Amino acid sequence: MKGGSKISLVFLQIQENPVLITAILAWAVAQVTKTIIAACHEKRINFRRLVDSGGMPSAHSAFVTSLAVASGITDGWDSTLFALATAFALIVMYDAAGVRQAAGRQARVLNRIVLDLNKNDFHPERLKELVGHTPVEVLTGAFLGAILAIWRLG
Repeated sequence: MKGGSKISLVFLQIQENPVLITAILAWAVAQVTKTIIAACHEKRINFRRLVDSGGMPSAHSAFVTSLAVASGITDGWDSTLFALATAFALIVMYDAAGVRQAAGRQARVLNRIVLDLNKNDFHPERLKELVGHTPVEVLTGAFLGAILAIWRLG
């Protein structure tokens, strides 16, 4: 088998992986939903929201929860793969609501300090403030991911 046909086979197998496709779909639905919600609040469409982190619902949580639930459905709730995917999902969601949320709060404070310093002709780069999620955003994303996995594979 030539190199090109091996790569084609890999991509074909990935396209036929229902667990991965479901997780990607959950991420995409969350990102589109987040973009629509932001557009309603801001009264304009910001296409950057399609790839940005932060906001409602958490696409990270939707992705990893969908991955875990889809693994449970396809490989069994007592499988090692489901246990690993669940542990991974819990770590990602804890990070999204904890560490990254704290980083966003720190960025807001630093941006205010920079604003004050700008009065003295100091112009550093502005930090991104929306990097984490509130617990509600994380839980909403997790719910979305679980529902999509059950809908597609359950």
